[in-house]
Amino acid sequence: MSVEASEAVPLAATKRRARIGTLLSLTLLVLLALMWLALALSTRSFWTYNNISNLLRQGAMTAILAVGETFVIITAGIDLSVGAIVGFTSVIIALLLTHGFPIWAAVIITLGIGLVIGIFHAFGISRLGLPPFIMTLATLTALRGIGLLMTNGATISITNDQFTGFSRGDFLGVPNLFWMVLVVAVPSYVFLHHSRFGRYLFAIGSNMEAARLSGINTTGMLYIAYTLSALCAAFVGILLAARIGIGNATQAEGWELQAIASSVIGGTSLFGAIGSVHGPLLGSFILTTINNGANLLNVNSFWQRIITGALIIVIVYFDGLRRKRR
Repeated sequence: MSVEASEAVPLAATKRRARIGTLLSLTLLVLLALMWLALALSTRSFWTYNNISNLLRQGAMTAILAVGETFVIITAGIDLSVGAIVGFTSVIIALLLTHGFPIWAAVIITLGIGLVIGIFHAFGISRLGLPPFIMTLATLTALRGIGLLMTNGATISITNDQFTGFSRGDFLGVPNLFWMVLVVAVPSYVFLHHSRFGRYLFAIGSNMEAARLSGINTTGMLYIAYTLSALCAAFVGILLAARIGIGNATQAEGWELQAIASSVIGGTSLFGAIGSVHGPLLGSFILTTINNGANLLNVNSFWQRIITGALIIVIVYFDGLRRKRR
C-alpha cells in the first residue's frame, strides 16, 4: 500500500484527535485561569509584575522542553536526557563565549551539538535496537559526566552582558524568554498538526510495523523526533545560561521529569499516537504555577513533587482506561 493511499485513515484519526485535544486544552486553560485567580486572591505577591515575569520565564523553559519531549512520546518513545542536555549545553555555550566566540556562532555550535545528540539517540534506537528508555538514560548519565570533566566540576561564569541581558529583558511588557516559546511552538504546531510528517509520527506511535508496511520511513521519522527533542533541550540550555549567567553541568536536574509531566498533563499519551503542541504548553504553565503558588504559600517543597507525581499517576491511569475502551 502506498503512503498516499494509507493517509485517509491517519487523517481521519488526526481530526478526531484534534477535536479531543481542543476540548482538553480548553479545560486546562480554564484550570490555569482558576489557579491564577485563586492565588491572586490568597496572596498579595502573586499578581505582581516581578512574580508573573519570573513565572513566565521559568514556565517558558519547561514549555520548550515539553514540546520537544512530545514529539518523542507521540512515537511511543521517551527521552530522559533532556535535563542533562540542558546542563551540558549551558556549559558548551559558556565555554564558547568565554573563549571569545561571537554570540551567533556560539548559539549555532551549541544547537549543532544538540542536533548530534539527537541523531545519536535515534541511531542507537533504530539501528542498534536499544530501548528508548535505556538509550536516553545512558546519555543522561554520560552527558553529566562529560560536562563535569570539561569543567573539572567548576561553574563557568558568563560575562557577556549582551548575551545575559536578552533573557532579562522584555518586549511589549512580556519577558523575552516567553516570546521564545512562540518561536518554538508555532513551527512545531504547523509541523505536527498540519504536515504529512506530523501524521507519520502519530502513525508510528499507533503501530510501528503497520506504519512501515504502509510505506512510511519509520527510521527517518525517529531521527526527526529525537533530533527535535534534543534541539529543544539545547535551546533551553542556551536560554538557561543566559538567564542565570553561568554554565554548569549539574543544572536542570529533574527537568526531564518536568517536561514529561507537562506533556502528559497536556494530554500526550505515554502509550503513543496521542498528543499536541498546545496541550504541553498549558501543562508546563500549570506545573510552574503549582510550584510558584506553593512557594508563595510557604508549602513544603517536597509536596510539590508529591503533587506532580500524583498528577502523572492519575492522568496515565485514565489514559490507559481510554485506550482500553477504544
